[in-house]
Amino acid sequence: MSADEGARHPEDITVPDAVSAPDAEGRPRRVTRRFPLFTRDTARPEGSGRAAPLGAPAPARQWPILAVLSLIGVGLLLTALDVFRYGTLLIGVALLGGAALRWLLPGVGMLAVRSRFTDIATYGVLGLAIALLAMMAQPHPWLEIPFLKDTLHFTVSG
Repeated sequence: MSADEGARHPEDITVPDAVSAPDAEGRPRRVTRRFPLFTRDTARPEGSGRAAPLGAPAPARQWPILAVLSLIGVGLLLTALDVFRYGTLLIGVALLGGAALRWLLPGVGMLAVRSRFTDIATYGVLGLAIALLAMMAQPHPWLEIPFLKDTLHFTVSG
């Protein structure tokens, strides 16, 4: 092999697997599918754009999370004022409303924390659980699920 044959131009280099942009010398650079050891940046969650135009004041741009947090605050206040069932039910409904907003609106501001599916599932499951538990609270529950009582008696007596 002569010296001429050993010297290759950058455009002559072929890499059989995945290649990203060329490096400073113009050679293709190999990429890896492994995650980096240290995260340098965090991707914005989908739908995390402003919920109102840029010219609107800051609270108006984040109205979805403000609405959910306001309802949760009122629910906590009702719970503190000894209206437990209505307060916790309002907290559950606020989370279900957050799930609905995340599902229906393309941009929900800071209400978007994770991917759309994860946000909807998290808000929905927690909201439904809190609302159901509020309706099943003693004394005089609004909702009775017979198999839960049987399950409780089985686990306690067994």
